[in-house]
Amino acid sequence: MNCLKLLWWPAPSQSQEAVIAVETNRPAAVDPLSHRLRPAEDPLTDFFWRSGADGWLRFQTCGACGYRTHPAGPVCARCLSTDVAPQPVSGLGTVVTFTVNVQQWDAGQEPYVIAMVGIDEQADLRLTTNIVECDPWSVAIGDRVSVAFLERHGYFYPLFRPASDR
Repeated sequence: MNCLKLLWWPAPSQSQEAVIAVETNRPAAVDPLSHRLRPAEDPLTDFFWRSGADGWLRFQTCGACGYRTHPAGPVCARCLSTDVAPQPVSGLGTVVTFTVNVQQWDAGQEPYVIAMVGIDEQADLRLTTNIVECDPWSVAIGDRVSVAFLERHGYFYPLFRPASDR
């Protein structure tokens, strides 16, 4: 996995942060959101927000039944086993539903996609995320997507881009 750091010209203001793209040789799209809240400090979910550093999307997976739970909890959501641990997934999925946000929360903000993506490894495993690196108006239900991580303040936010097999 290659990591690229976007360089800003002119230099970013102190309120801006550079973005790191993982799993690609091309620069990531600029984050569609001008502000992202930091995730709440939680030892159960910390792995999820940090796992993008090595390019892998991870979910809590049950060692007893194989069920993946998101957000993570102390036991398996299906069988209640405590034998749970983070495991990587392919990072591939399908757009289940989406909306294009056109409300400018900050002056000059471009429209962006908020989507629910179904993860390939489990039919009911879904993430609410952004679809990036495409025209927001071109996104459709059923589109194949792949994960692309954006790093801000030490956390890796899983965003998705159109998959190359689209």
